[in-house]
Amino acid sequence: MKTGRIQLRLRELAQLFNSMDPSPFLDRDLDADAEEFIMSWAREHPKDHELELTIHLATPPPEDRAASIEEAVHHYFAMRSQMKQHEFQQLMRRGWRSLIIGLSFLTGCLFLGEFASRLGPGTGANIVREGLTIMGWVAMWRPLEIYLYTWWPVRDEQKLLARLTRMRVHLVLPADTKP
Repeated sequence: MKTGRIQLRLRELAQLFNSMDPSPFLDRDLDADAEEFIMSWAREHPKDHELELTIHLATPPPEDRAASIEEAVHHYFAMRSQMKQHEFQQLMRRGWRSLIIGLSFLTGCLFLGEFASRLGPGTGANIVREGLTIMGWVAMWRPLEIYLYTWWPVRDEQKLLARLTRMRVHLVLPADTKP
């Protein structure tokens, strides 16, 4: 299988993580800039490529942190992937509720429009009927937007985060001669 390589150059390992996060090392959030850099490069690689992150450090990290860096990165992206999956599920539930509300409102508007047109012929009745029809279809805007457009980027990001959960992570220390 082909590999998409992401190269990251840092002065020290601490730059990879959010300095304000008091969590233990394995549970720490990545720095927002580091996360965006990794994700933007991951998006550039074809989806069928495995990912590999190589972190070049100018100063050696503590040995315990160097040994657990891959686990910490995997843990972070696994948590983000789960959060994005939850966001996707909430979006689909919101879409379902919006669809039920929108269809109910559209149905009511169409019935009222039909009732208005039976009150008598004329411009006023036609305006009321057309107005109610338009209002009913406008009510369908949000569910259609969710089901046609909004869910794709959320699902794509969740899949990208899942890929990042599996990526290999290598540290290149100053004394190392391999790239």
